[in-house]
Amino acid sequence: MFGCLVAGRLVQTDAVQVASDKFVFNLPDYENVNHVVVFMLGTVPFPAGMGGAVYFSFPDPVSGAPVWQLLGFITNEKPSAIFKISGLKAGEGGAHPFGVMAYVSPSVAQVGVSVETLDQLAQQIPVSSAAVSTVDTFMQFTQKTLDSLYNFASSFALSQAQMTPNPTETFIPSSCILKWYENFQRRMAQNPNFWKN
Repeated sequence: MFGCLVAGRLVQTDAVQVASDKFVFNLPDYENVNHVVVFMLGTVPFPAGMGGAVYFSFPDPVSGAPVWQLLGFITNEKPSAIFKISGLKAGEGGAHPFGVMAYVSPSVAQVGVSVETLDQLAQQIPVSSAAVSTVDTFMQFTQKTLDSLYNFASSFALSQAQMTPNPTETFIPSSCILKWYENFQRRMAQNPNFWKN
């Protein structure tokens, strides 16, 4: 029914069914995993009005007991999701439907899917650090490039008193660049795709 994907590894489709509505994948060497994708295989849909809450569990560094954190959910309408797990904090777990799970290993994490009603899923709040940025890589590159350009140009700033006349150089007021940069950021916030027009 479910699959789990980690970059550089084979796709896992062998979820262990720990209850009639609970499934778990083991993730060995989880310390080297940044993101995990959970998806439906397309062979068995969720029953009407149901979806799957996706949890991540890793061993508590002190007790070794599993600590579960809600990442998000999948449904028939949204059959896959990618989650960032590299930012999750050890020891910060919450309520989870998996009960007491057997100790696996200190280097093995688990991804769990709990089949629940859509109403229950809508009321649950996942950990915010699991959300993956929706800003595309080109936008991130553009933002970092502009930040770098502004910081670089600002490092050469001179006050009016420090300037010496030089007929071969053209000076641009730094306020002009700052104004353009602020306008660019404002337009990006209003419409992240404005640059594509």
